[in-house]
Amino acid sequence: MTIEFTMVQSIGFAVILLLIGRFLRSHISFFERFAIPSPVIGGFLFALINLLFHYTHWVNITFDTTLQAFFMVLFFTSIGFGASPVILKKAGPKVAIFLSVAIGLVILQNLVAVGLAPLLNVPGPIALMTGSTAMTGGHGTSAGIAPLVEAAGLKGAESVAYTAATFGLVAGSLIGGPIAARLIRSKNLANVHDKDKKDYSFLREKMHPLDTERMTTAFIWLLVAMFFGSYITDAINNVIQGWTSMAQFPSYLGPMIFGVLARWFSDRRYARKGGVEIVAHQEIEVVGAVSLSLFLAMALMSVKLWDLGSLAIPMIALLAAQTLLAYLYVRFVTFKAMGSTYDAAVLLAGHAGFGMGATPNGVANMESVTRKFGPSPTAFFVLPVVGGMFIDFFNVFIITLFLALV
Repeated sequence: MTIEFTMVQSIGFAVILLLIGRFLRSHISFFERFAIPSPVIGGFLFALINLLFHYTHWVNITFDTTLQAFFMVLFFTSIGFGASPVILKKAGPKVAIFLSVAIGLVILQNLVAVGLAPLLNVPGPIALMTGSTAMTGGHGTSAGIAPLVEAAGLKGAESVAYTAATFGLVAGSLIGGPIAARLIRSKNLANVHDKDKKDYSFLREKMHPLDTERMTTAFIWLLVAMFFGSYITDAINNVIQGWTSMAQFPSYLGPMIFGVLARWFSDRRYARKGGVEIVAHQEIEVVGAVSLSLFLAMALMSVKLWDLGSLAIPMIALLAAQTLLAYLYVRFVTFKAMGSTYDAAVLLAGHAGFGMGATPNGVANMESVTRKFGPSPTAFFVLPVVGGMFIDFFNVFIITLFLALV
């Protein structure tokens, strides 16, 4: 028996799975502890059920994923509006250094994946789905990149990416705190807390009640960015066309770039002069969060877990290598690059969390460390700025370049 969901039915079913995921997360401590997103919970649950359907040949379910692509571009466009060059300039050297460190981990994650691919007899693009796509990028970037690899004829890319991203959420949450705690105790760092007196008030945007006009403005900006940004993507792809089929940048790249430019114009022209913002930042963030939940639910519910069968052992090896890399990198690179101080140890824990999972996992790691050893305002300023505003933007470029090479 075959069941075909229309576009409207597909998004409605995704919302139902999202609600189920929310319910399970609020009632099962494991999901809350490791910050597993609700759409991932609901989507993976159905993917497991669908796996049973597949092997029993009871029912074949297909979805119209038109809206998945729309919400994906909408989400990544909102990331562009969040990456403010003005904030990066004001934030100071610590943010710039940590961003460079985070980019370094992104590059190494992909090098490890590509390097191990021939040894494990795995296609390079498939192996890359366990690199920064799933680790630093998490489920959001996985849902944006993996379909491109699938479209190139490499089955299993989406299943590998989503499974790796889920593994990363748990692994990153487990290794960050213990490494930081061991360093703090062995080097007696707990007695030297954050003495940074830098004024970070420029980050605290004035919060206001959401209203129809501002939400409409947010949608307008996002849709305008998607329109003009699509031409930017086409122009870039036309320039590099002919290299390889993998060297095509994803459709959301141009909208992200347009979003960065619009945010820069808004911040520079109005915020610095105390005027009224022309980009509704708060509302754009809300639209982006909603879009992420919807497109993740749609992406996860349509994943074909049966494609993982032949990749199980190589995938275990790749994920073990990524875990070892993250451990060594945050311990010997992140910690030293950030000054080998108490703040650096807290940031180490955070980097383990978001370098293998997501920014909320990194923040949760830092909270567990500071509850035990004391506050670190600088760490709680630096990590969200890099993890929430900038790293996804650089990660997309790096992933696409690696895909072009393999």
